[in-house]
Amino acid sequence: MTPTLENYTLGRWTPGAADPHELRDASTGEVIALANTEGFDFEQILAYGRRVGNPALRRMTFHERGRMLKALAFHLQEKKELFYELSYRSGATRADSWIDIEGGIGNLFANASLRRKFPDKPFYVEGEPVGLSKGGTFMAQHLLVPREGVAVHINAYNFPIWGMLEKIAVNLLAGMPAVVKPAVPSAYLTEAVVREIIASGILPEGALQLVVGSGQGILDHVTYQDVVTFTGSAATGAKLRAHPRIISEAVPFTLEADSLNAAVLGSDARPGTPEFDLFIKEVRKEMTAKCGQKCTAIRRAIVPAELLEDVQIALGKALAQTTIGHPQAEGVRMGALAGREQAERLREQVRQLAKTTPIVYGDLENVEILGKERGADAAKGAFISPIVLRNDHPFQHLDSHELEAFGPVVTLMPYHDPSEAVALANLGKGSLVCSLATNDPRLAQDFVLGAATHHGRILVLNGEMAKESTGHGSPLPQLVHGGPGRAGGGQEMGGIRGVEHFMQRVALQGSPSMLTAITEVYQTGAKTVEYDKHPFQRYFEELEIGETYTTHKHTVTEADISAFAGISGDNFYAHVDATSLEGTLFTGRVAHGYYVLSKAAGMFVDPRKGPVLLNYGLDECRFTKPVYPGTTIGVTLTVKEKIGQEKRDENDIAKGIVRWLVTVTDETKETVAVATILTMVKKKNQE
Repeated sequence: MTPTLENYTLGRWTPGAADPHELRDASTGEVIALANTEGFDFEQILAYGRRVGNPALRRMTFHERGRMLKALAFHLQEKKELFYELSYRSGATRADSWIDIEGGIGNLFANASLRRKFPDKPFYVEGEPVGLSKGGTFMAQHLLVPREGVAVHINAYNFPIWGMLEKIAVNLLAGMPAVVKPAVPSAYLTEAVVREIIASGILPEGALQLVVGSGQGILDHVTYQDVVTFTGSAATGAKLRAHPRIISEAVPFTLEADSLNAAVLGSDARPGTPEFDLFIKEVRKEMTAKCGQKCTAIRRAIVPAELLEDVQIALGKALAQTTIGHPQAEGVRMGALAGREQAERLREQVRQLAKTTPIVYGDLENVEILGKERGADAAKGAFISPIVLRNDHPFQHLDSHELEAFGPVVTLMPYHDPSEAVALANLGKGSLVCSLATNDPRLAQDFVLGAATHHGRILVLNGEMAKESTGHGSPLPQLVHGGPGRAGGGQEMGGIRGVEHFMQRVALQGSPSMLTAITEVYQTGAKTVEYDKHPFQRYFEELEIGETYTTHKHTVTEADISAFAGISGDNFYAHVDATSLEGTLFTGRVAHGYYVLSKAAGMFVDPRKGPVLLNYGLDECRFTKPVYPGTTIGVTLTVKEKIGQEKRDENDIAKGIVRWLVTVTDETKETVAVATILTMVKKKNQE
């Protein structure tokens, strides 16, 4: 009996209510699942996420959310073979599925690690404090808090697993729940992963809901506290972005649209060079991986006019090695498109392009396939040959820059000088990614500066980075994924930038003491507290934000300066030669800045064994006034921020990092040096 996909909403699994839609195996045409595409109360679904999932996630700290993502990644990693087996039904080979499955899980791991960039708090203090008054009693600080709504993700059919995981990893780390609406043709893969997520019990209830149907009406109930993301065609994205509710509620909307990405061969990359070979390899890979169904795939290959024939021949030879067929058949390197509907749409797009740009490789109507013993059927499946078109007049025949054939299709086109290469790349009117194969740094700089305004990411390929490059078509969780213009004008992922998209930024104003209390980060000028016990003798839990230690005084001598020069080897003239100071900023021998900092450490450190385990580093340091022999310095040490650390294993020491504000002043009470140092401090509670 053909299984019917279910939706996970309002805390339970339920089927839809409309007539079922048949989902078919991309290689055999066999019906593998049914999806009911209507019958959802989206108002209730969104309200449930806001009422149940949102408060649970908002209460968690970034570190707790990150550990939750890590646990989820490990759980899905254990179940990945189930997903691989199902993924073959989408026409994807094992290598294709790796991108979707393990690439998606990798996003969970990456965002789990990103938690270390955030405090162990539910909110995030952004940037430097801003002083707003001469007296220092009025200031401001930017603060980010999770929104009180739901992230609504409307995803494409080409990456049903990665497309979901790369998005929810970010909104969950930010503290927002999600409602995921995958594209129907491959929704069976998304449903399988969500079933494992829900069964794991790792996420709090309401943190993730799934709608496998059409999603018609889902935007009718979004509010300004929600966030909507869409991945798919530029035309559909434009319609959704213009939805009355999106406009009236000013709902943040991120559009990541398919684009006419280009690969450019530098004029220095002649046949026989590593860069030429890399270019051919990259174009072939982007045409055949996932059967060309990638939003980042290369659609336009822009090459020097005198190398057009060489590229056409080399690319043809490379593509001739691409065996097509059932993704589980031995030797198959390219599987099928997602379905017959996608295949017919692709053929129509290629026919339109071929009116002005002839096909020079491949057969649009016929394809030889392997795996017939597994049921692969050229008539019932969604197989197609790689297609190369040639546009000899790319500034006249503009379809190549405007019409995307979403599959294993690329158009070759010539350029005559570097400025033409930039102009052609930019004719795509905004792309997710562009690559340039060159070993010429000047050429690379000129191209990047000319093309950057039209692209979200640019990869410069050469022999030096070839072995470790992730390639043209691989968006990375640490980098922004998106592009201007046709590509949607939005961005996904991008490390901290991506997380901030699901948070509300507020400019917080007040006194230093009040902002210290709110942000739990010491602000200069705030009230402090000082105890008899040296802070280095207090455990992590015992230390308070604003806790201060004031040292004894020390008068700097010429002997101090000479001794430090001898020990450090820093014999810069201003420190050791009083006769060479004419025309400089100094009036006499000046103490090394690092001497001042080192002496300050000697003054504030308690040498006795205590909870402080080690010096962890230095975040920032400024030397603000020269220190001459005879200057008397003193140091104030203040607890600026506390960041708990996780135990690596049961034998690890429970500890945290303390950021200390070190302020060094002279006898006039003017600051001569300021720094933020970090120490690792043991916790009293070792459980």
